[in-house]
Order: sequence, then structure tokens, then C-alpha cells
Amino acid sequence: MRWLQAVFILTLFCAAPAVAQDQAAPAMAQAESARDKVVYHIDDAAGQALKALRNIRNQMDVAPDTRIIVVAHGDGVDFLFDGARDPKSNVEFGPLIAGLKVQGVTFEVCEITMKRRNLGKERFVMEADYTPSGVVRISRLQTRDHFAYIKP
Repeated sequence: MRWLQAVFILTLFCAAPAVAQDQAAPAMAQAESARDKVVYHIDDAAGQALKALRNIRNQMDVAPDTRIIVVAHGDGVDFLFDGARDPKSNVEFGPLIAGLKVQGVTFEVCEITMKRRNLGKERFVMEADYTPSGVVRISRLQTRDHFAYIKP
């Protein structure tokens, strides 16, 4: 009889973590959905890039758990070139991008722009990721994933 009680207790003990995990999954999903999510749209590196990087840095300083994706297309991809600098201040973008990447910010380059402008991936900083279409990516982030939209 005692062995039956021991088996019962052992069964409850072993099942408890599975129940806890099942209960934790919705809480984790809810926490992710409560997290701020922002897409920054860059289509003019000369006019937007430095301002965007400063805005993103400020946002991460105040709300470090924010999920930020920067999508660049057209002339906006130029700030993601290896060695690129702001034309007005001569500030190099690479270190700013690297610092934000460490904080979880994602930088995506439009592959349609790359093809149209005949740009290879070797031109871009190593922190760059790629998306088939910048415009499609932005629209899906807004409509499907409920990202806030910012165009600096």
C-alpha cells in the first residue's frame, strides 16, 4: 500500500513541472505581446539616419525591453554601408549601429534595393540583416505584428 502512495506522490511531483510549464507559456506570450515593438523606416540615409540612430538610442535608454527593427530601402540603405558617415557631421554610423545591435536592435536591408542598385552584401556592415522587400516588411510588421511606425 505504501508503494502505491509513493507512486502516486512521485507521479504528482513529476507532473507538476509540466503543469507549471503549460501555465507559464501563456504568461510568456502575454509578456511578449505587452512589450513595445517599433519599426523605424529609413529611405533617405542622408536626412534620416543619424536622427534615427539617436532616437533609437534614446528609446533603448528609457525602455530597454523595446523590440526595434530598422528597415532601410532605396537611398536609406546607404548608412548601413561599411565605413559610412553622416554627410553633415562626419559621424561614423558603424559604431552606433554595433552598439544598438548589442542591445537587440535589428537592421534590415531591402534586397530589391540591393538588386536595383547592384549592391552586394559585402558592402554592408556585419550587423545588417536582409529582407526581400523593405516596403512589404514594414507593412507586415505594422499590420500583422502590431509594430508602431516611426519615420524620423
